[in-house]
This record gives sequence, C-alpha cells and structure tokens, in this order.
Amino acid sequence: MLPCSPHHRSLRRPSTTIGYLYLLLFSLLSTSSTSCSNGSCQLLEACAAATDCGPGLYCGNCPVSGKTQPVCTSGQAVIPTSVVNGLPFNKYTWLVTHNSFSIVDAPPLPGVQRLTFYNQEDTVTNQLRNGVRGLMLDMYDFENDIWLCHSFRGQCYNFTAFQPAINTLMEVEAFLSENPTEIVTIIIEDYVHTTKGLTALFAKAGLDKYWFPVSKMPRKGDDWPTVTEMVQDNHRLIVFTSDATKEAQEGVAYQWKYMVENESGDPGVKPGSCPKRKESKALTSKGASLFFQNYFPTYPVETEACNEHSTPLQAMVGTCYKAAGRMPNFLAVNFYMRSDGGGVFDAVDRMNGPTLCGCGTLAACQAGAPFGSCNNVSVPTRSPAINNAGSFTGSVQFAKSASALSSTNRMIAFLFYLPLMAFWL
Repeated sequence: MLPCSPHHRSLRRPSTTIGYLYLLLFSLLSTSSTSCSNGSCQLLEACAAATDCGPGLYCGNCPVSGKTQPVCTSGQAVIPTSVVNGLPFNKYTWLVTHNSFSIVDAPPLPGVQRLTFYNQEDTVTNQLRNGVRGLMLDMYDFENDIWLCHSFRGQCYNFTAFQPAINTLMEVEAFLSENPTEIVTIIIEDYVHTTKGLTALFAKAGLDKYWFPVSKMPRKGDDWPTVTEMVQDNHRLIVFTSDATKEAQEGVAYQWKYMVENESGDPGVKPGSCPKRKESKALTSKGASLFFQNYFPTYPVETEACNEHSTPLQAMVGTCYKAAGRMPNFLAVNFYMRSDGGGVFDAVDRMNGPTLCGCGTLAACQAGAPFGSCNNVSVPTRSPAINNAGSFTGSVQFAKSASALSSTNRMIAFLFYLPLMAFWL
C-alpha cells in the first residue's frame, strides 16, 4: 500500500470538511425548525403556526417594530382573583376593551358601506373569554331601538351603526351565567333619550339579576365591597353611564361620581403626560375610589397596536400612576391582543402585582401568603399562568380580515371624519 502523500491529504480534507459543515448546517436547521411545535412553544419562542404555541398564546409578529419573525405572543389574561381573592373590588386592575362592539368583521347594514373606525378584532364573547372584564359601549336611539354605533355628534347613522345593543348584552348575560364567579363592568357612552330605555334594555337582556345597585356604591372614595361579597350577592355586573340624569331616573351610576379618568385619544398616549378628562375630578381626588386609564390613540390602526402595547404602554402606566398617586383600576385599549410579546396582559399583571401582594407582577404573588411574599420571577415568565377555573376557552386568533381591512375604506373613513374629529368621543 502506498503511503498517503501530503498532496493526497490536502485534496481529501476540504471534501471531508465540507461534508461535515453540511451535516452541521442541516442539524442546526432541523433543530431550529423542530425545537418546539404542537403546543410546546412558550412566550417569545419562534413559531410557524398557531398550533405551535402553548395555552393562552398565539403566533404573531410586529413588523412595525421591525420584528418580522413570528413568535408566541400572549393572547389571554390571568384573572387576578384567581391568584389573590377576597379583596375590595377597587384593589384590582381589570382589562377593558375600547369600543368593544366596533369589530372589524362586523357586517354593515344591508346595502350600506360602513364608514367608521374599528377598535377590536373578535367578538365580545371571545373578549370576555380571553380575560377582558370591562366593555366600553356607545349606545344610541336608532330605528326605534337602542343600537351600538361608532358615530359622532350624538347621532347614529346607518353607516356608523353596528347592531342592536341587546345582542351584545345577551353575550354578556351568557358569559355571566356560564361563569358564576366573574364580574364584568360596562361603561356606556350614553346617547339614549328613550324614557327608561336603559332599564328596559338590561332587563330584556336578563342582566338585571346581576345588577350592582347604585345604593351600594361608595360615594366618598371608600372601598367597594369585596369581590367575594359581590359574587355571593350576585352583584356581578357594574354599569356606568356618561349621562348624569340616568342615576336618579333609572338607577344607572353616573360614571364620574365614582371614578376619575385620564383623557382619551392622543392626549392619553402622549409620553410623560397624563391629563384628566374634562368631566372627571382631578386624578388625585380622594372622592372617587376607582381610576380609569384610557390608553388608545385617536386614530386606531391595528398594525400599529403591537408597538403601542409594548414599552410605550408600560411607560404610560407609570406616568399615570405618578399623576394619580395610585394604580389604575381599569386599563382600556384598542386591539387588545396585539403586541410584540406580553402586551396588555403583561401590563395588567404588573399593575396588579404591587397592589394585591406587594410583588412586581401577578406571577410573583403567592396565594394565601403574607403581603410582600413573592415567588422568584427575576427571569421573565416564558408562559402565562392559566386560570384553573376554566374561564379561558376563547380563541386567541385574529379574524381573517383583521389585517386585510382595505386601505380604500380607511382613506374614505379618514377623509369623511377629519372635519368631525373635534366632536368625536
């Protein structure tokens, strides 16, 4: 056998090395593509389909922030009472959807092109199942009934109308019936002038049996009843109206008697500023025990919401906390599921943690432990905790047309409403 010469070795080594490199590259690609799938992917891990992500997560990205790689993103909330129960209602922070009814896929009236802005992407039922506990509803007299409209100047038109309010309220009734320990708050932007219209509407929807009576609401900034007491009394629906006359006429609480509120729209998302809404008492007022934080821009754009619900949201929560000297009890947002990771769900967890248990986030709270006894969550939680009560049965996927809303419709809406934005609420 002839000995191998240096020349022979120099010819063979590159071939062998290239082979090893191909094998290594193939191994790395295989590992990255199969590192998690079939529901095993956790928060912020790369994904290719919704089925890759674990419970409470969906597969999405945030191109507006330069994050084009889809990752598993939070899509469901942890209900704070599932971790720390029995405190007064005003000790908790609850997630609220702004214009909960103004849904991208909602069909317009027959033969009418709807001209309005959209704020959400799934049904009210799904919002509730995903952990939303507050609904902002605009109610108007329309077609001899009470309708939900996203309109202006106190008038509902066929091109701003969505559906009769009874339909959405019946979704709320079904949810409360199916979930006997849950509490829902409804905030009405009220343009209903029909005598006893709201009273009749809620009774027709079967919601009067859950009604939290105005007589039991604290009037001088005192604590609310505990959530345990509210559940025991079946007072699990809190309703506020923007019409001051309705409290005496129909027993519907006038919103700004019981809560303070920051300004909505662009002023409510301006960095470093948290001005009060003109109808509200000062944010530092001790005369109201609830604090409602609006966090949504005047012009809602679903593709930008993922960026809005990241660092800017956390910063604005801190700004409003400093302005009021207390943590908000409600956080109202557009397109609540969109984020680049934890989003509004992580924000609400961080708002509840310090108040409920003295920890930086709800994930660090220990049920039944003394205040300030916190789990070690210095490393960010990779997957959201799931409420063992079974409330979370909603889909975390967007409607198919959510991000396909035509630019033509947006431009028409923008041009139509631009002169009227001074009157928009």
